[in-house]
Amino acid sequence: MDLARSRTTARRLRAAYVVVAAADTLLAGTGGERAHRARLLSKPLLMPLLAASLATDPRTATSPLRTTTLVAEAGGWGGDVLLLGEGPGRFMAGAGSFAVGHAAYITGFRARSRARRGAAPVALAALWVVTTPPLALAAARQDRRLGASVAAYSAVLSSMVAAATRVDGSLGPAARRSTVAGAGLFLLSDAIIGLRELLLEDSPRRLESAVMLTYAAAQLLLADGAARAGDPALAPAVSRTPG
Repeated sequence: MDLARSRTTARRLRAAYVVVAAADTLLAGTGGERAHRARLLSKPLLMPLLAASLATDPRTATSPLRTTTLVAEAGGWGGDVLLLGEGPGRFMAGAGSFAVGHAAYITGFRARSRARRGAAPVALAALWVVTTPPLALAAARQDRRLGASVAAYSAVLSSMVAAATRVDGSLGPAARRSTVAGAGLFLLSDAIIGLRELLLEDSPRRLESAVMLTYAAAQLLLADGAARAGDPALAPAVSRTPG
């Protein structure tokens, strides 16, 4: 497959991801058995579409974030599927799968991080100290095992966001902006989950749509950052390649 065709394939797969993500976002806020059955198809499609788009994007051939991002998306797919079920066991297994994905993101980001320390990691650590204990306590009231799981997952997620803020500028400003924005939206998405599941009683269904909107956007931006971290010389090469 030549570069131009690969680029077209990647764009079509990315467009399909956006369409499916929009549909799943609407279904998440709808509720009811029919919507749930539809999500059994739409939600598990998200990460395979995004991973296929990333894998076929010619820019990622030289991207240092390619492999770790694909592993992270596999972890995200496992979490998506597991969290379609109910109960503490499925919740903890889903959180564990997402944590594996975050660990992959961390590995990629730290391999390309700046040596100097910034204010963002310190602020994120302070945010974790302030917000995580109430969430962990609320989770433990529902099931004793959930408290430790929520605390551990929150620590891994915060570490991922902190690592994203330290990604080296040599990857390009656009790659760094997408990466930081994606990590931040991931944190926001999971904060909404914590609010909805652990702190609010009879929370509005539309909050689930907010979770999916921010989550889908986060994964898309992280994938975009990984693609943009590739060799920028490939972009003009693609445009010159006959279709």
